[in-house]
Amino acid sequence: MTQGDSQAVISLRNIRKSFGGRTVLDGVNLDVRRGETMVIMGGSGSGKSTLLRLIIGSFPPDSGSIRLLGQEMVGLKRTALDDIRRRFGILFQSGALFNSMTLAENVALPIHEHTNLDREIIDIQVKIKLELVGLLEHADKYPAQISGGMKKRAGLARALALDPEILFYDEPSAGLDPVTSAQIDRLISDLTQKLGVTSVVVTHEMDSAFSIADRMAMFDSGRMLAVESREWFNTLRHTDEAHAEALPPDQRLIRQFLRGDAEGPITQRKHTDALARALFGDDVVISTPSIIPTRSA
Repeated sequence: MTQGDSQAVISLRNIRKSFGGRTVLDGVNLDVRRGETMVIMGGSGSGKSTLLRLIIGSFPPDSGSIRLLGQEMVGLKRTALDDIRRRFGILFQSGALFNSMTLAENVALPIHEHTNLDREIIDIQVKIKLELVGLLEHADKYPAQISGGMKKRAGLARALALDPEILFYDEPSAGLDPVTSAQIDRLISDLTQKLGVTSVVVTHEMDSAFSIADRMAMFDSGRMLAVESREWFNTLRHTDEAHAEALPPDQRLIRQFLRGDAEGPITQRKHTDALARALFGDDVVISTPSIIPTRSA
């Protein structure tokens, strides 16, 4: 996508971020188109969750530009930032529900906080959101009374409370069994289609990624290795060994991650770094491997 594409609701240019002298994001560029589901992949420490927090304005980048819904986020004042935040919703990894509130009260909270709607209208809105995620009959239950998958769905209902234009998902399948994970994946896809929202999903679960994505972005050690269609990544995942040797280094690394292979560039790098530590001690500056292979293929 070109920089001036009018379809981009999220546009990142040359994003850099460091913590304690360690570079977490190194010149990242990314565009997310209106109405699509963009899956951001990478192992623990790759930078994908940091990128998500930068996009939503939790903290600023060291340099670069972040445009969200046509607004430059970098340097934005608090009141203007709050206005933008009302236009997107977030499903946190844990669900982040308030344990002292029922599911209905959790969903109603952002509506109470950010609108002047009458209580009767709010009650109707809450019922609609809970029905969208299949939890209307559980509206009066507390988080401690429901399963992990139901907590994720309740968190999603709350993220939908203000009718957002963009939904952000942070590891939506984390900690769920395969069947529940598949149900969450289907719910994400259904909501994206029914509501026309743009979805950004951060995950390292390959089954989920290939189930819901329109396009996919691959991170490694703070670098964006590729932003391509789901079909492109799927073709790479199924490239046989005979042809894989001729692939560029980044594509061979991506292929290993997608397949969850035990051998490849990721594990070779881990062995190299382990040897460097053994020889030179823990103070040696080495590139920390950020991608952990999964079993999904």
